[in-house]
Amino acid sequence: MKPSENKFHVGNGDDGKHYWLTPPDVYDALDLEFSFDFDPCPYPLPDGFDGLTCEWGWSNYVNPPFGSVIHEGKKKGPTAWVRKANEGWQKGKGKTVVLVYPIDKWVLMLLKAIVGDAGEVRNLGDIRWRATEDGSEGKGTGRHIACFILEPRK
Repeated sequence: MKPSENKFHVGNGDDGKHYWLTPPDVYDALDLEFSFDFDPCPYPLPDGFDGLTCEWGWSNYVNPPFGSVIHEGKKKGPTAWVRKANEGWQKGKGKTVVLVYPIDKWVLMLLKAIVGDAGEVRNLGDIRWRATEDGSEGKGTGRHIACFILEPRK
């Protein structure tokens, strides 16, 4: 799917902007806690960079695209980013992954109850993402943002 055909690349119907960037106060608070050394979904995206195939850092902040893209000839969406996040963590490589994604509040509550000691799920509320074009504050998604935290096993 070409970016022009992906509804998430078109922008908001009201103003045509994209609300993908994490607000600095949200990122800074998480960075203070986890000392991120890698962002597999950077903006702007450097030429040739591929966060789904490169090696991630030891402490990773992941704000993945909310839609699907064509990657290596296949349509891939949020599931691909979760698989990649689990890859380093499950293999015992000692990587920390903090991944944010919109989710219904009831699902967030259920996940928090069942995730146990394997990880942590926080509710960040309805984040007002920043427009890539000018940094202006968006309306939010209308959904709560889950912050999934996978830390190295002890």
